[in-house]
Amino acid sequence: MTGPLLEGRTAVITGGAQGLGYAIAERFAAEGASLVLGDLDGAAVAAAAQRLGIGDRAIGVACDVTQPDDVEALVRVAVDRFGGLDVMVNNAGITRDATMRKMPLVDFDLVIQVHLRGTWLGTRAAANAMRELGRPGSIINMSSISGKVGNAGQTNYSAAKAGIVGMTKAAAKEVGFAGIRVNAMQPGIIDTAMTRAMPEEIRAERLRDIPLGRFGEPDEVARVALFLASDLSSYVTGATIEITGGRHL
Repeated sequence: MTGPLLEGRTAVITGGAQGLGYAIAERFAAEGASLVLGDLDGAAVAAAAQRLGIGDRAIGVACDVTQPDDVEALVRVAVDRFGGLDVMVNNAGITRDATMRKMPLVDFDLVIQVHLRGTWLGTRAAANAMRELGRPGSIINMSSISGKVGNAGQTNYSAAKAGIVGMTKAAAKEVGFAGIRVNAMQPGIIDTAMTRAMPEEIRAERLRDIPLGRFGEPDEVARVALFLASDLSSYVTGATIEITGGRHL
């Protein structure tokens, strides 16, 4: 396989204004994709699209992933602006951490809505568009290693991320006949501003649990997303790939 891996393809990435979503956008842009980035913060996502430096090949759109009309509109922008949809990355997410005893019900509901409902809406909208266009595609759902092992203080987040794995498997069975692949990623501790803000003793404790002896880099998650988006993974569907440096084996 030669040339850019996503040349001539269009990808939608939710939560694309920052963090892992933006890292994935950078990697996809470098591999030739046209991009529609969605984010709750319209100004931030418009600036992120411009920052990619690929001109008219990137656009940022305000999108609340819990709202069906917003998600449908986001996908429609890709089809109308670039003529199709080849890759959907359901990445948008939030945290509202607290123990069960202290967690307000509104915080439980919000995390489930953004992660689980948002991923379901994105998967459905993307699969429908791909089927209408009559072309194969790749849908990538962002889970977390928390969905495998559970984290104290994150019953809402862990439940949502575990649910995404089950949803991914079910969706892969539903749309595989149309050549649409659906896979999930489970990052572990990635070196971001949030993890750098951890107390040093907590960072050291976490590092001791990682066989590779370091935190991951955002681009290491993005490269796995690129694999799943491209023809390199043409016979991979319903899979969940851990990106953890071996933590929680």
